[in-house]
Order: sequence, then structure tokens, then C-alpha cells
Amino acid sequence: MYITEHEHHEFSQRGRIEVICGCMFSGKTEELIRRLKRATFAKQRVEIFKPAIDVRYSAEDVVSHDANSVLSTPVDTSETILLMTGDVDVVGIDEAQFFDDNLPYVCNKLADMGIRVIIAGLDMDYLGKPFGPMPALCSIAEDVTKVHAICMTCGSLAQYSHRLVSGNKQVMLGEKDEYVPLCRACYQKVMIEKLKAVYDSI
Repeated sequence: MYITEHEHHEFSQRGRIEVICGCMFSGKTEELIRRLKRATFAKQRVEIFKPAIDVRYSAEDVVSHDANSVLSTPVDTSETILLMTGDVDVVGIDEAQFFDDNLPYVCNKLADMGIRVIIAGLDMDYLGKPFGPMPALCSIAEDVTKVHAICMTCGSLAQYSHRLVSGNKQVMLGEKDEYVPLCRACYQKVMIEKLKAVYDSI
């Protein structure tokens, strides 16, 4: 059986940070769940957390777009995670972009305690800007995995989450009716068209 670099570290190294990042519909949560289930199969003590504001599929479970799920603990702040990880081997954190700026400190603290921390989140918001604590998490992680979706316009690899509905709030929970993944070229084309529409309306 082929063993990836991530899986090699599952049993040989503790106290590390792994980040899984990318746009919407790229399989971030799916990969997070896969790694956490492997840790559970290996009899490791696992705790999973998600931001309390994310109730799209479930108030408590971490659920991927493919409907795979694991039970998690919703929390309002990253500091709460430190209070709930007393005797564990692995901590999983989903939708990390929605957490506060203390999350990198919390993850470093957990890793220094010998805990393997696996984080999944959007690296960019709908405007293509770095999202929340994700840039800092990528910089302190031992391993960063960038995953891609498929562009819904041309079929290329997608890295942008294009918002289909109106609204300029950075945090807007949504699914396929609100967002689509786009590649760089298709995203730029859409954004230019939007700017042109605004200009023409003036």
C-alpha cells in the first residue's frame, strides 16, 4: 500500500501542524475527515472542532460536500479549544478561516504540547484576498496541502470561490447556489465584467 508523506508522520511524529487549504468544493473537509479517521483507526485519541457559526449541514458534525461526516465540538473562540484538549493525540479543526486571529497561537501551543493538529480552511475569500488566520497558519505549519476544485466554467483546476449572490460581507455561509469554484482566468473575467457593469450603471 502506498503511504503518503502525511501518513508517514501519523505514527512516527507528534507535535506538528498540518494545513489543508483551497477554495470551496476542493475537498478540504474530505481530506481532513480522511486523516482523522485514520488516526482513530490507529487508536489515537482525537478531538475535532468547528466554528459554532457553521451550521450549514449540521450544528455539531463536520460534514463534507460529499456528505461524509464526523462528530465535532462547535466552539465560539479558538481559546476554547485549548480548554478542551487535555488528553488527546490529534486535534482536527475545520473551517479555520472563520476563527479569530488567536488560532495560530492556539495551534502552536497544541503542537508544542506534542499534539498533531490538522486544520482545514479556505485560504482566500470571495474577493481573492487572504482569509482570516489562514495565512498565519500556513506559515507556521510543518506541512501545507493545497487542494483544488474544478472550474465550473472551463473545467480547469480552480482556486477561487466566486460568490453568485449579492452582498459584500466577507463571511457569508453558502453552498452551490451561492458559490462556484473558478480558475484564475475565469475568475478574472467575471470580476472584470462585474466592474464594467458597475461602471456602466454610473
